[in-house]
Amino acid sequence: MSTRLDLTQDVGALTARIVDVESVSGDEKVLADAVEEALRALPHLRVDRDGESIVARTSLGRAERVVIAGHLDTVPVAGNLPSRVEDGLLYGCGTSDMKSGVAVALKLAAALREPGRDVTYVFYDCEEIAAERNGLLRLSRDHPDWLAGDFAVLMEPTDGEVEGGCQGTLRAEITLRGRRAHSARSWFGVNAVHAAQPVLEILNAYRARLPVVDGLEYHEGLNAVAIRGGVAGNVIPDECVVTVNYRFAPDLTLEAAQAHVSEVFDGLEVRFTDGAPAARPGLTHPVAAAFLSAVGGTPRAKLGWTDVSLFSALGVPAVNYGPGDPNLAHQSGEFVSLEKITDCERRMFHWLDSRPG
Repeated sequence: MSTRLDLTQDVGALTARIVDVESVSGDEKVLADAVEEALRALPHLRVDRDGESIVARTSLGRAERVVIAGHLDTVPVAGNLPSRVEDGLLYGCGTSDMKSGVAVALKLAAALREPGRDVTYVFYDCEEIAAERNGLLRLSRDHPDWLAGDFAVLMEPTDGEVEGGCQGTLRAEITLRGRRAHSARSWFGVNAVHAAQPVLEILNAYRARLPVVDGLEYHEGLNAVAIRGGVAGNVIPDECVVTVNYRFAPDLTLEAAQAHVSEVFDGLEVRFTDGAPAARPGLTHPVAAAFLSAVGGTPRAKLGWTDVSLFSALGVPAVNYGPGDPNLAHQSGEFVSLEKITDCERRMFHWLDSRPG
């Protein structure tokens, strides 16, 4: 079956077509090939490719350049392909997160031959898996000039509302030490699993911050996400490890967030295993203000981590805006409203087609 994408068809039908091209993380080549083929047929765009990431951009000499980005990959299929439409809803793997946003971006790329702002369209791989494989991260390291712009829109699912910035995230392991012994003579040992109780008490008593950053309220969280310990059914364990995840607001750097976690667990053995910085909303930037005016609604904080953090690191203010509902992401019953896709396309077209000033 041909995987050719027809960018002249209705955005809802295009979304369904893209959804039906399976592209689980690490296996995006077929879809990336189809996206590249469709974009190279558009003479007003310069198209570049790095691995399974495609970048297309106009070069009209406009006063502003904006970046529209979306990932091509999905979580593993869960019996939810091929797609189907019921009562105005499109069901299928990746419909909400975020092939509907990809379809909108492709429609814009085809329709806007002379936009009021120069536009860079980015379609990238491996967003849903380990950060080191993220296609956008790779582009930011190897081709930062491809991502240059005054403002960026990451088409993550936001249910058609603007979500500013993103929270940072880090994980840390709290290790409790003990001494092994035979469980029949437990008093000769020190039970490391029992020693985890103070860590859990700290977490249960923890009160998360609700800081307001650039006018948006973020809700932090510090939680245990895993615990491991034990040697055998007749051995007192000599080690227990509690893994905690801290979601922090963009008024903290990653280093400040690590310092906070170390302070919370002062006196305990703490080892940080990974982390990603937060991104400020950037809604005070003139291009962002024009975007908000064009798409409408009341912006809210992104209560999670997204790739706007990578744009922020490049000095490009960015927001999240897409037709999918984030609460449906990764579910086997994932769906997106066809009306929301059409509305998102209309609002984005209005913004990009207008001239700044």
